[in-house]
Amino acid sequence: MEFISAHQHTRVGADGLKWGVESMCAVLSEFGVTIAPSTYYAHRARQSGPSKTDWADAAVIDAIWRLRKSQSLYKVLGARKTWIVLRTNGLDVSRCVVERVMREMGWRGACKRRRVRTTVADPAATRAPDRVRRNFVAGAPDRLWVADFTYCRTRAGWAYTAFVTDVYARKIVGWKVATEMTQKLVTDAINHAIDTRKRSGATSLESLIHHSDAGSQYAAVAFTDRLAR
Repeated sequence: MEFISAHQHTRVGADGLKWGVESMCAVLSEFGVTIAPSTYYAHRARQSGPSKTDWADAAVIDAIWRLRKSQSLYKVLGARKTWIVLRTNGLDVSRCVVERVMREMGWRGACKRRRVRTTVADPAATRAPDRVRRNFVAGAPDRLWVADFTYCRTRAGWAYTAFVTDVYARKIVGWKVATEMTQKLVTDAINHAIDTRKRSGATSLESLIHHSDAGSQYAAVAFTDRLAR
């Protein structure tokens, strides 16, 4: 950097041409000192002190910090509402600047998300006895299957995944994904597990125990009838 600064605009040769940053960077790169002109200019800019953009960002950061410090309510505001409050208070700043500054400072608004309750017991349904008694051990395949389902948020909404796990192999043998947590979701998962095991050579599932929670989907008559069949 010092070499380029010292020789920039130096006249050389009979024609009096001046050395430029780009040409010196090209020559230095040929001798193994790789440096881009943009790197040099960025270095010069840092040495010359903060730019106008830096000062403007500092003012926005200070305004947001004072706003969040003044009331606990402002600490839960996101970038859009923070921008509205700043504009209301007389600070002429664009929304994109507030979003960028808050992202760089690690300031985030509170996110109110609806929690999904998957296990909803039906008091009127007959609950099957617990044949496992918390002893999740199997001596062979197709002796104990454990079923459950979970969920995750996607851009299109909630996605629910039901799965059936063979305890002996610790392997998911059946699964199904749907947009609703219905009896059909868990029934399709058990049907997938049965079809998968039959294709793998299983001839009988008479010794199989199916274990799940007491959710209304698993206690539904249609589902228990499918297990009986």
